[in-house]
Amino acid sequence: MVHPGAGWHWLCLTWGNSKAVLVILCASLSQHRRFDYRPKADPYCQARYTFCPTGSAIPVMKEEDVIEVYRLQAPVWEFKYGDLLGHLKIMHDAVGFKSSLTGKNYTMEWYELFQLGNCTFPHLRPGMDAPFWCNQGAACFYEGIDDAHWKANGTLVLVTTISGTMFNEMAQWVKYDNETGIYYETWTVQASPDKRSTVWFDSYECSKFILRTYQKLADLGAVFKKIQTNYTSIILFSGEPIYLGNETSIFGPGGNKTLAAAIRDFYNPFKPHQSVREFIVDLFKIIDHVILNHQFYLFYNLEYWFLPMKSPYLKIIYEEVPLPVGRKASFGV
Repeated sequence: MVHPGAGWHWLCLTWGNSKAVLVILCASLSQHRRFDYRPKADPYCQARYTFCPTGSAIPVMKEEDVIEVYRLQAPVWEFKYGDLLGHLKIMHDAVGFKSSLTGKNYTMEWYELFQLGNCTFPHLRPGMDAPFWCNQGAACFYEGIDDAHWKANGTLVLVTTISGTMFNEMAQWVKYDNETGIYYETWTVQASPDKRSTVWFDSYECSKFILRTYQKLADLGAVFKKIQTNYTSIILFSGEPIYLGNETSIFGPGGNKTLAAAIRDFYNPFKPHQSVREFIVDLFKIIDHVILNHQFYLFYNLEYWFLPMKSPYLKIIYEEVPLPVGRKASFGV
């Protein structure tokens, strides 16, 4: 990936004659960036469905408590469309906890503050040169597990047990993770469908939060059951991405007006649609950009990249990611 302004990319170019070094250094480019704080949401950004409406603080558990941990998975928007998206294996993931001392159970998940569309594509607002992003994701913790929701078309299964001490340590980690990992990223970008293919960019969404949570529990000593666990990924297929710049360098006073216009033109068909006719017209524009002209503009870690798209362009996969193995003294099933 060509990015003349970043140290890691410069090392990739300079040391490109060593394949091992190239792979190790360039791998860091696909990682989601951590931030020092969570910015305030702009009032322009409004959610159709309120984020975490019944959310509560994570309780402090007694050290001697034994807490069951549940894998939760259901089709995206199951509350509205039932199992419709489940047929496409577009699934949402969460984790459940049940205290043996109190009998109370809890749900924890991570999702978009302003719905998926706003996190995936920007708004083109009148009088603003740069695309305007309503993109944040965050953790939501609340009392109760909606058994009917998770069981009807998805999964509710015990995966491990942990102590109260481990739960409290996990809660501290969740606070850090939530304050520093703030932007939702829908797409995984790969070089090809091959499982060993180069991953140019990794997604950052609900399933990744659950995988990080499981790994944290394993690091604290949890032992997981040997069951198959699958997750959804939405993958774009691209040749080597080309770094374009950030908002200031592209859309600012000294920016590249031609590039700025091309990015705005690309994002325009993805706007919310008011009629069937408008949707069909914009769908043909999207096909023209992505498939016929092999173009996709990706906004990742507050930077714009050009993706030279290639067949099969986009794929939704539902594949296994094994439960983790711990590194400390074991506790659990």
